[in-house]
Amino acid sequence: MNKVLNTEQLSTVNCQLSTIMIQLQTKLPTDTWVTATWEEYIQTVEDPVYAKAKGYYYNGQMRIETMGVGPNHASDNGIVYLAVSLFGIVKNIAIQGLINCSYRKPGVRESQPDISYYIGARAKLAPRCSSIANLNTIAPPDLAIEIADTSLSDDLGQKRLLYEDLEIPEYWVVDVENTRILAFQIASSGSRRITESQVLPGLSIAVLIEALEMSRTMDQSEVGSWLLAQFQK
Repeated sequence: MNKVLNTEQLSTVNCQLSTIMIQLQTKLPTDTWVTATWEEYIQTVEDPVYAKAKGYYYNGQMRIETMGVGPNHASDNGIVYLAVSLFGIVKNIAIQGLINCSYRKPGVRESQPDISYYIGARAKLAPRCSSIANLNTIAPPDLAIEIADTSLSDDLGQKRLLYEDLEIPEYWVVDVENTRILAFQIASSGSRRITESQVLPGLSIAVLIEALEMSRTMDQSEVGSWLLAQFQK
């Protein structure tokens, strides 16, 4: 038996549909920088619609970035995390790695690198809380890494400037498509290309790139065994 809606019910349904249409029409574009106040940025990142997105804020602009879900992005993320962890184990260097941790300077800037590390004596400074790391009370990491699948130009551009201003000593961009790593040392609000990590002395970027190339045809255990052999030399 069909149910006939009365005038009040029809009005409620129309109002709900109008609200949905407005939300769809005003949904912010993702993976690009949009001019916004800090308050607008916070309101956006706290919206459940963007619960699975990454948030960045810099120089009066925000970027809501869709999380990389492709297997190549995920694989490179895993290989880089594995490599740095193994290096720390072999060289007896204290390391605390964090995946997708957000670092916030309230009212000023925010970043959410794919991987970040606190290294050596600073490993104990890594945040251990369920909230966003507040850089007014928590020290920034020693190394930030972005896995760039579709965001390479931005990772090398605006985000690089963001990490310079966050004064994170070292920044890596993993170029998934071209199987390469572009590493930068950050100092005096600028950055320069490096071929060996400065925060992990002795770690060659070329070795990491070779590990990524091997991972295209080998499993992580095989790549890990090869890395161990390289680090133990």
